[in-house]
Amino acid sequence: MAARETATKPPGKSPANKPKAIRKRPSAGKSAKSTAARSVLSRFPWRWALLLGAEICALVAACLVGTIAVLGRAAEWFGGTSLAANLLPFAGTVLLLALAGAALLWLWLWVRPRLKLKAAFLPAGLALCVAAGAGLSAAREPFRRELANLRGLVGGTEEAERLTIAHQVFAAYRRSDLAQMRRIIDRAQIYLPAIRQAAEANTVDDEILVGIGAAESSFLPRDSKDGGRGLFQITAPPKAAVEAARKQLGADKPDPLNPTHKTYLAAATLRHYLRDMKGDLFLGLLAYNIGPSNGGLRSIMSQYGARDFVTIQPYLQNLPRDYPIRVLSAALAYRLWRIDGKLPRYEEGNNAQHIQDVGIPGLGVGELRATRKAEVQVPPA
Repeated sequence: MAARETATKPPGKSPANKPKAIRKRPSAGKSAKSTAARSVLSRFPWRWALLLGAEICALVAACLVGTIAVLGRAAEWFGGTSLAANLLPFAGTVLLLALAGAALLWLWLWVRPRLKLKAAFLPAGLALCVAAGAGLSAAREPFRRELANLRGLVGGTEEAERLTIAHQVFAAYRRSDLAQMRRIIDRAQIYLPAIRQAAEANTVDDEILVGIGAAESSFLPRDSKDGGRGLFQITAPPKAAVEAARKQLGADKPDPLNPTHKTYLAAATLRHYLRDMKGDLFLGLLAYNIGPSNGGLRSIMSQYGARDFVTIQPYLQNLPRDYPIRVLSAALAYRLWRIDGKLPRYEEGNNAQHIQDVGIPGLGVGELRATRKAEVQVPPA
């Protein structure tokens, strides 16, 4: 018999002798926190959504603050109409901002998985820290200027008109007799509860109503030669306003000798004219003052082709075109009294900036309502 040959393999090439791949095991200290976090999140899946939502919201908020800051600063640097000196540099700034945003997004998407390996909560935590830093930056004075620049850029004609009115009001407050204004506010104390209730019932600003009362009667109820009576000197209120006040008061008709009834009628009248003027506060106050005689302000505007306060002012030489400014100046004084407990002089120290930051009731220019101090309650004089 022929001997059966058996194939033999070299010992070095045997699978049994092949060296096994060595797997690297993460150290316990390095992965303990990540493992624990993943374990918690696996038991509570909704926490993944909460973390991701917090991360996205924080990054979006930070991006919005940065965008406003950059565009507001660019609006200040490149404000003007020249193509080469103003428009092209501003457009270039917008382009660079978009490229920078894309680069930062790519960087975040690259860093995020590495942060998540260290700790599942780390991306959201870092995003919240970035948002907090942006919030601190937004609370500073430079950001408010940048926001105002951007508002002026985007707001166009409407914002320019509001700023024009605002500075007329600030100038009127600066020229006013603050001692006399303080006496008017003191006399108004007894009527404030009714003013606030009437303002709330008619969804108008109670500070504006105080301004109307100050401008009309200085809160000394009296009859005027043109037929006006009481605090708000209403001569011929619109029928819709009379009906609204009657329903709110639950009376057959508003009593012309009752201050509360007159207050509700004034608030309803103001609301009527604001609606008629499509929410334009300046024109609404002007219509309140002119009343329905000669067809009212709407008729005058149609006659002369006017569309806003800029185009109607030249035609009001025989009418009190400064009436809205006097109302808003008194409303501003009342707001300052509520916040500071006094009427600061515009020209002293940094009072001008403080007064502008407080803002004018109803205009929304520079208002810081959220940071109001507790209202000061002063007993009636």
